[in-house]
Amino acid sequence: MSTSLSLEETIQALATKYAAALKQKIDDRVELMKDDENSHYLIYRVLGITDEEGALIDIYQNKGRFLYKYAGSFLEEATLLCFKEKFPGSKGKTRIENKIGQRPKTFEIDCLVENEAFEIKWKDATTDGDHITKEHTRLRSIKAAGYTPIRIMFYYPTREQAMRIQQTLRTLYLGVDGKYYFGDEAWEYVKEKTGVDLKGILTRIADKNQNG
Repeated sequence: MSTSLSLEETIQALATKYAAALKQKIDDRVELMKDDENSHYLIYRVLGITDEEGALIDIYQNKGRFLYKYAGSFLEEATLLCFKEKFPGSKGKTRIENKIGQRPKTFEIDCLVENEAFEIKWKDATTDGDHITKEHTRLRSIKAAGYTPIRIMFYYPTREQAMRIQQTLRTLYLGVDGKYYFGDEAWEYVKEKTGVDLKGILTRIADKNQNG
């Protein structure tokens, strides 16, 4: 992070970079889609969707995939900047050995602050049971490596099955003496831990974008 900029200015610059990259990615994909073979629109029409609606649905499905990916990466990177501001010695992406099972061989930690290992998510709608098994192994490996696993998830899912998965994950974290923060708790935890009101910064950036 450049010392010539305040943290808020750095996050603003990061947002601008991500917004430009997202727009370019979407524009490129929409341009490529003009040459797509659209015979599948037959099935859309069978189900009562017009060709025009089908085209829009396909476009926005692609836009949504890119938006979710970029939103998650941006918020994670912005959060890491907050930790780096407060804890200059903290480490970003760090891999540790899987000490419990054979696959995968390593697990990734998003941010390491002394003995605290952070997993940062903007939202997680995962409903795959295999995800639970893998996460359990990951948490036990983190614990075995001498770290306290901490999950920060800013937006909680609303679908019932996804919520049950998150409740199970929370139980797993608490079971290894870890911590699990979601929703308002997550924003408040980052503020208390780093001294940075990240939500306030992002709200100001969003308002500035909206008001031109």
